[in-house]
Amino acid sequence: MPTLDCYTKVFSSLINMDFFGFSEIDNGGGLEFAVKVNIGYGYVEESVSDGDGSDDFGSGRVFDGVTVSEAEFLMWRVEMEKEKVSDRWLVVISKLSLVGSRRERGKGEAYTADSYGVRGENGVRLDPSIFCHGGGGGFKGSIWCLVNVACSQKERLALLKFKGSVEDTSGMLSSWVGEDCCLWERIHCDSLTGTIDSLNLRGEYYFGGEGGPSYSEGYLVGNEVNSSLAELRHLKYLDLSLNFYQGSRIPEFIGSFKQLMYLNLSTAGFQGIIPPHIGNLSNLKVLDLSSNYNLASDDMSWTFGLPSLEHLDLSYVDLGGAKNMGMVLYNLPSLKELSLRGCGLSNVHLGPFFNSSRILANIKRLDLGSNSFKGPLPGFCRNMTSLEFLDLSGFNLSLAWNFANVLNMIPSSLSELHFSSCWLDNKTFLSSAHFNISMLSNIQHLDLSWNSIEGIFPSVFSNMSSLRVLDLSRNMLHSSVPIMVNLLELDLSVNQFKNIEDVGIWRQCHLKTLAAYGNPFEIERIDPPQNVSECSQYALEWLDLSGWLNGTIPEAFGRLTNLRVLLLMNSSLTGPIPESLGRLRFLEVLDLHDNQLNGSIPESFGNLAALESLYLQSNHLTGPIPTSLGRLVSLQAIRLSSNLLNGTIPVSIGQLAKLNELDISDNSLEGVVSEAHFANLSMLEHLYASSNTKLTFNVSREWIPPFQLLYLDLSSCNLTNGLPQWLRNQFLLSEFVLSNASISGPLPTWLRKMPVIDFLDLSHNKLSGPLTNLPEIGWVLILANNIFNESIPKSLCRWTNLYLLDLSRNRLTGTIPKCLQDLQRLSVMIFSSNLLSGVIPSYIALSHSSLEWLKLNDNKFIGELPRELGNLRYLRVLDVGDNQLFGKIPHWIGENLTSLIVLRLHKNNFTGEIPESLCKMSKLQILDVAYNNLTGIIPHCLRELNAMVNGAEKWYVSYGWADSNENVIQVMKGVDLEYTRILDIVYNMDLSSNKLVGEIPVELTALSMLIGLNLSNNHLSGRIPENIGNMTRLESLDLSGNKLTGTIPPSMAALTFLSHLNLSHNNLWGRIPTGHQLQTLIDDPSIYAGNRDLCGPPLTNNCSDHQDPTTTAKPKKKHKAAEESIKVWWFYPDIMSGFATGFWGVIGVLLLKKRWRWRLFMFVEKIMDKIYVAVMVTVVAKIKRGREAV
Repeated sequence: MPTLDCYTKVFSSLINMDFFGFSEIDNGGGLEFAVKVNIGYGYVEESVSDGDGSDDFGSGRVFDGVTVSEAEFLMWRVEMEKEKVSDRWLVVISKLSLVGSRRERGKGEAYTADSYGVRGENGVRLDPSIFCHGGGGGFKGSIWCLVNVACSQKERLALLKFKGSVEDTSGMLSSWVGEDCCLWERIHCDSLTGTIDSLNLRGEYYFGGEGGPSYSEGYLVGNEVNSSLAELRHLKYLDLSLNFYQGSRIPEFIGSFKQLMYLNLSTAGFQGIIPPHIGNLSNLKVLDLSSNYNLASDDMSWTFGLPSLEHLDLSYVDLGGAKNMGMVLYNLPSLKELSLRGCGLSNVHLGPFFNSSRILANIKRLDLGSNSFKGPLPGFCRNMTSLEFLDLSGFNLSLAWNFANVLNMIPSSLSELHFSSCWLDNKTFLSSAHFNISMLSNIQHLDLSWNSIEGIFPSVFSNMSSLRVLDLSRNMLHSSVPIMVNLLELDLSVNQFKNIEDVGIWRQCHLKTLAAYGNPFEIERIDPPQNVSECSQYALEWLDLSGWLNGTIPEAFGRLTNLRVLLLMNSSLTGPIPESLGRLRFLEVLDLHDNQLNGSIPESFGNLAALESLYLQSNHLTGPIPTSLGRLVSLQAIRLSSNLLNGTIPVSIGQLAKLNELDISDNSLEGVVSEAHFANLSMLEHLYASSNTKLTFNVSREWIPPFQLLYLDLSSCNLTNGLPQWLRNQFLLSEFVLSNASISGPLPTWLRKMPVIDFLDLSHNKLSGPLTNLPEIGWVLILANNIFNESIPKSLCRWTNLYLLDLSRNRLTGTIPKCLQDLQRLSVMIFSSNLLSGVIPSYIALSHSSLEWLKLNDNKFIGELPRELGNLRYLRVLDVGDNQLFGKIPHWIGENLTSLIVLRLHKNNFTGEIPESLCKMSKLQILDVAYNNLTGIIPHCLRELNAMVNGAEKWYVSYGWADSNENVIQVMKGVDLEYTRILDIVYNMDLSSNKLVGEIPVELTALSMLIGLNLSNNHLSGRIPENIGNMTRLESLDLSGNKLTGTIPPSMAALTFLSHLNLSHNNLWGRIPTGHQLQTLIDDPSIYAGNRDLCGPPLTNNCSDHQDPTTTAKPKKKHKAAEESIKVWWFYPDIMSGFATGFWGVIGVLLLKKRWRWRLFMFVEKIMDKIYVAVMVTVVAKIKRGREAV
């Protein structure tokens, strides 16, 4: 039960006060408050003061069993001021001072406690736990605090149930603790009743359709909206947008919030049918269900119950099969804003209402873009006399008459019109020069982007005097833009302009915004030509010419003195940055990143007093960082990464009090960074200084920085005194990267006490000891390449949102703890190169269904591969090489792991044959089963490994940790090579050091994407396939240590990328081919050693009796052809003479010698008799034995 302990709670409430929403009356004698107080069992309504100065709290009033006269309560003297807002008098507390309790008022004891409330729409916030009495008369201007008003226990428990039903990795609901839920963030309570009337849980999750999120930061994830929210029966405002409810349905209980006025469920991953119960929300004014890409409606009759609706947004909700669309168009009389963008609508849906005069009479904003409409505009548009904004983007207007007739269907009230992607061209649609300009008198914003307007700039726009904003981006214009004196914003991006002066940069004197990025500007000179009249003054504030620019930045840009934003990034600009840019005193954003600019950063930049963002990264800039940058007091972001800057960091940088981001990574900066460099950087949140190997951070152990960082990357710098002590005072760190930073020793104990860190990378240091004292990790933990020892701690299992865990290349021992199965979101597990032992546990596969990388190589694991690994259907990399595993290679690898890209079983004790099921892995790029005891033949079906034949789609995405941690070791060119960043272009097959037999399948030569093929140290026989030259990408080929025979195929000379070849220790013979790429390998005879009958360079064996056809000079071809024709001519006489000699030498003698003829025939007859007798004796004997046996 609530108690009258206001005096113990008021101090904690002063800073965060909630205005009650009193009903105020200024009656001259004071203020009268009518207050309803929630005391747990019910509501007590009191009229507190009548303005006559008397105290209305008598001794007989009882609140929750406590007599007022017995209660100690505080009286506050306030200085009030009244201001009129929306015809209501609001009390604004400006100062509070404690003067003692009621019983001690006369003693004059005074205690002051100043507090300034937060001004808002409803005035100052007064804590709902305080009931205040405004006195009159002698106590005029005072407030008496009497009783605690808190949220109901039922609503509090409902919120806690909801909190428990969602995943909140960003801490959105972290304030939801304590008894009074009205004090929690994102909650608002009614000032009189204490009931919750507003729940704002808007996240920052942007769902990119079926492809998943394109951007996310700070959102809730749930399987459904927990039904406990149904207890919040007094809600007026509910926002669950930009979260992810994983394809669940919109809950029906939302229809029970009878008082709801605002409902936003957009971009929240809902699917299914919109529940008709939403139609029960008769007080609803705003409804937004947009961007739930699998949400649909089959009947729109539920909108009939929303008479108060003013704003309806159903964008990208499937309404293609919905009935009763007229409910939306006819029966929402209060509707002012309607968006049906991308709803699958067509002319069929508008047919019955095409020329109606009753549709959406009060509408001001109408968005029907990205649907499937075509033909002339519907007639109902003309009757929307209040319409100000119309978007018909995607409406196929190619069948319409012309621009004049289209505009004739648009009401005169319209000021903003969007016709993007409407199949418009200037040959038909904009060709008429005989239409009334008055029809265009009110159009101020015209969007004709993504059409087919080509060639000459349409003259019609020059006559539109009202036009202020014109968007012609993504068309095919290339001619000069005329002067339009009233135009303020012009977008010509992604057209076909080749001359930069044609876009009007030097002639549009009044233009404020010009965007012309993505045009194929060919001319390298962008100074104003001499024959172009220049403006005495330019109004231009925003200029975007990024993409495709060549040449140098002109000094003339210094004349654009009103520029606020200058964007010239992602081009091929060269030369120095002109000093004249330092004259742009209003410049706020300068972006020149990703060019080829050289020279130093101009000292004149110190004059850019308004500059907020300076982006010069990814150029070839040299020299030091100018000291003058320290004068830019407005600067919020500096990005100088990936240049060639040198020298020391100026101490003046430490005076930039508004600086939020400093990125100086990947340069050649040197010297010492001390406390002075950060003296006044109280707003700094992003600090990146990685890959400056000569830069040393040296601050005292006692230093407390003035900032609270969100992102820190000091990798590949030098840190003195180990892990920086000042990090213990950083409570907001989300990303923390100190890899390769010369840190050694055990992890300090204070690290364990830090708040949750989403991304922690301490790899490539000399950190030692057990894996204790780690802070709680949100998503990524990388501790690779250190000397940590002992076992993997079970404390890691508490981090259930972990996405990547890399403990590779340490000295960890023991087994993989079973509790790791709790990390059900884990996608990357890298434990390679440790001393882990035991069997590979099956629970890895049972719990980690989302696992994509599993690397357990170079440990001491034993046993067989657990069959449960076949459940990892998303697995891309499986590396268990360099262990002591045994058994046969399982068939389920090829049958179940169809997404596998890397299979590495290198150096184990696997036996049996290579299973043909491996041929089903169409995405496989690396197959390594070398150094096992495999037998049998090489499967001919390996040619079905499609990725090795045709290449694979780009799959490997670097998330910042990939360069040094996600890697695969491959034997290539005779040595172990480690592939990381370019793993997605590596194709290798290594079957070496087994007991494979048979011939090399000719089908292997179809694997044209392979860059490495190693079949060495087996028992292969037969010839090298003649068409091995088809494997044109081969860089490494090793067939040594087999029993191959025959000659080396001449086609091998066509392997133009081949840099490593080993054919030694076989039974090859003949001349070694030369020419082309093989010519580069003639200095190493060892690659042919052990083949006794090979001859020719680089071996010392001469091929004296052989003519090498590959080295025959071209001029001898003619003589060679002549010799060949002579040989062919002599071939036929030889055949005839041989036949005559053989035939007549035998037959002729028998014809001439009768005795010889008789003797020959008698000899043949005797032989035939003997054969007949022998056969018959054998047959009779078998018959006799058969009878005896019977």
